Amino acid sequence: MESLQIIQNLYRTEFSKIVSVLCKHFGLTQIEIAEDLAGDTFLAAAESWQKTGVPENPEAWLYHVARNKTINWLKRTRLFDEHIVTSLKKDHGDFVEPGIDLSLQNIQDSQLQMMFAICHPAISQEAQIGLSLRILCGFRIEEIANAFLTNKETINKRLFRAKEKLREENMAMELPANNEMDERLETVLRTIYLLFNEGYYSISQEQTVRKELCLEAMRLCQMLVANPPTDKPAANALLSLMCFHTSRFEARIGEYGAVILYADQDPERWNKELVGKGAYFMNRAAQGHKISKYHLEAGIAYWNTQKEDTHEKWESILQFYNQLLQLEYSPVAALNRTYALSKADGKPAAIMEAEKLELTGNHLYFALLATLYSGIDDHKALQHWRKALSLAKNAADRAAIEVRITEYII
Repeated sequence: MESLQIIQNLYRTEFSKIVSVLCKHFGLTQIEIAEDLAGDTFLAAAESWQKTGVPENPEAWLYHVARNKTINWLKRTRLFDEHIVTSLKKDHGDFVEPGIDLSLQNIQDSQLQMMFAICHPAISQEAQIGLSLRILCGFRIEEIANAFLTNKETINKRLFRAKEKLREENMAMELPANNEMDERLETVLRTIYLLFNEGYYSISQEQTVRKELCLEAMRLCQMLVANPPTDKPAANALLSLMCFHTSRFEARIGEYGAVILYADQDPERWNKELVGKGAYFMNRAAQGHKISKYHLEAGIAYWNTQKEDTHEKWESILQFYNQLLQLEYSPVAALNRTYALSKADGKPAAIMEAEKLELTGNHLYFALLATLYSGIDDHKALQHWRKALSLAKNAADRAAIEVRITEYII
């Protein structure tokens, strides 16, 4: 049982590395073969380690087996593209073992190049996230299906079409040229941002926060800022934003999974180390001349890690939301701006702005109205809480709203 748990953990971290290196070696046309070889490697580990125990260096064992399986596959099939045939044959046609480079540097380079290939504009947004979860994060098909609230068959079809697109576009495993970097990086950052949000605001499996998705998004972004060509201000701003958000993980969710609203969170449970990292990357992000939505959201997230409930804090948050909505409107940002307005200028002004939004299909909209009317018109506040309860999509949100309702009934 212990060996199986270790294999599961290694699958999440090492599967993507092996696939990326093999795709760099074969080309993206053989992406399914790379996945199969990586999968066979872990099957071999499961069979061997249950009998002989986990080796002293399990990662090295996996890389060794992956390399041998790749060589054996090449010997059996001889289905190489032209540049591989040239590199693997001597003049008299004898097979020469390929140099499958599983060094740390090549693994990092391959994963970074794979990230840009997967996040190509020709691939749909959903497919980019699905491929990122599968190829870059080592998620199993059923886990991806859970993330999208769908079934394995749908995900398999979606991933198949995305891989076909990779082949049709003849995408190379390489970083974009300097004159294309900013545009392509924008797509990569958007995919990482959406991946993080799927974890942070997830409604799948009745879980409100799924740390593994958020941590994988942070890992991918960390790879970008650690690489000089992709170490851009927007990438640092996104990493800063994610650090600030994850610093409040433990305070955001209650004992039974219910969401703890910001005003009720215990600041002592905020992770100070992550707050410090967020500030570090936010300072690095300030070196550029262009402000992205990640800069603005990082600014909001920074102020949300400051304990003091001051007018300066809420006025700063309000101004960031004003800029964000001008740059890119979203209903969630509009709701959050209205809450900041209530803290900066008072509830009456915020109620007027909130009722203009008319987001009548969103339970958060009615939760906001209920919060704003509390203490002004408690009857209306209770009505809004009940409407929010009827629209809430997961048990955790419903539980949190029910607590609010009982406060009015009692």
